[in-house]
Amino acid sequence: MLPSDLRDRLAEALKGSRADYAEVRVEHTRSTRVAFRGARLEGAGESVDGGGCVRVLSRGHGWGVASFTALDGIPAMLAAAEEMSRAIHLERPVRLAEMPRREDVSVPAVDGDPREVPLGEKRRLLEHLNGLMLAVSPKIADTGASYFDNWTEWAFANSEGSWLYEVRPEIGLSAQATARDGDTIERSLESLGLRHGWRSVQDREGMFRAAAERALALLAAPTVEGGTLPVVLDPRLAGVFVHEAFGHLSEADFVYENPEARAMMTLGRRFGSELVNIGDDGSAAGLRGTLPYDDEGTPTQRTPLVDHGVLVGRLHSRETAAAMGEAPTGNARAIDFRHPPIVRMTNTYIEGGSGTLDDLVRDIPLGVYAVDAVGGQTYLENFSFTAAHGYMIRGGKLAELVKDVTLAGNLFQSLAAIDALAGDFQWNQMGGGCGKGGQFPLPVTEGAPHVRFRELLVGGEVAA
Repeated sequence: MLPSDLRDRLAEALKGSRADYAEVRVEHTRSTRVAFRGARLEGAGESVDGGGCVRVLSRGHGWGVASFTALDGIPAMLAAAEEMSRAIHLERPVRLAEMPRREDVSVPAVDGDPREVPLGEKRRLLEHLNGLMLAVSPKIADTGASYFDNWTEWAFANSEGSWLYEVRPEIGLSAQATARDGDTIERSLESLGLRHGWRSVQDREGMFRAAAERALALLAAPTVEGGTLPVVLDPRLAGVFVHEAFGHLSEADFVYENPEARAMMTLGRRFGSELVNIGDDGSAAGLRGTLPYDDEGTPTQRTPLVDHGVLVGRLHSRETAAAMGEAPTGNARAIDFRHPPIVRMTNTYIEGGSGTLDDLVRDIPLGVYAVDAVGGQTYLENFSFTAAHGYMIRGGKLAELVKDVTLAGNLFQSLAAIDALAGDFQWNQMGGGCGKGGQFPLPVTEGAPHVRFRELLVGGEVAA
């Protein structure tokens, strides 16, 4: 755990810095990991990790950054970072948006401290859940099950007089089932990630059975009928679509550093239909991307990005906010103390509308209902996603299960093609994380309702 006199030690070290701005971020994390592969225990253990990161800025120069693992080395790391800063001469000096001095302590209540649960009990829970997948059918050829928990103490101090302390809990489960019938192999994945405690991962048997049952069902499922068709996304895939296809374009460091993106992401530009409202909310309660402050001490907040189809905002650090003449949004995040903060999403969402899934499919004669996401790629406004599975829509009703569902298109055209959003918004509490700039996996969350597109390009077999 972090020492009780840490605040005084950081204040003393910062006083000795000659830089115009200096900050120190210190972390201590206790983690547990348990994993099964098939019926075999692949690993079970606990670990402790800790250290810190200093950043300094000298007027007219660039950032100096250094990481450390020994608290006694902070003064030396500040001096080394200052030397690095002064070695970087910039034509356009780095500026930081103004931020009030803050003092705060945040220790969330959790439903069962995982540090108090023996490793053996965690192993028994996962063995039970993994066994449920193996028992579904002899055709379940392999399984992968994992459990993790992290308990991170985080502290931040800067030369402006701010002092912040947080506890950042995280816990999660993952279930992967592989089914095989002859030469046909199908996989299905379910995951869960929460900023809660031990009791939040109890009673998750349905999640593990669902992974195995879906893998089994996909063995006999036909390939989706391809073409340009009406498409409905489930809340999970709709959330991933917003995160990948739009959220990264909203990160201001990408916009500021990329002239092509800067020309494209102009505030006031129409991006979609009047129905589309997109945002990012690092203050939403209990989600993986939720924290009181980002990793440079800025309070997190709800940031509207698209309002009724019009681009109205973007995500900022203090540096990008100053460079673009806008306000910080609390989106400077680092995966751990080994890395400096960069602009990242927190909990990205598309707001819901009204009605139900049945309402969205009722007037579609032939289309696709795409469910969950297993991968995808984007380049500026172009995207391609692979759904975990899907269902054909026939005569206004969900029909047969289908596989190999890929979706591709242009972001602007696709957002304009959204013609209905259901009233069933949900935050998708999946595990995994987001990658950028060599920092992966950063905890994030996506939120969405069911979303209908008048048409999207669907890969698969084209009907004769």
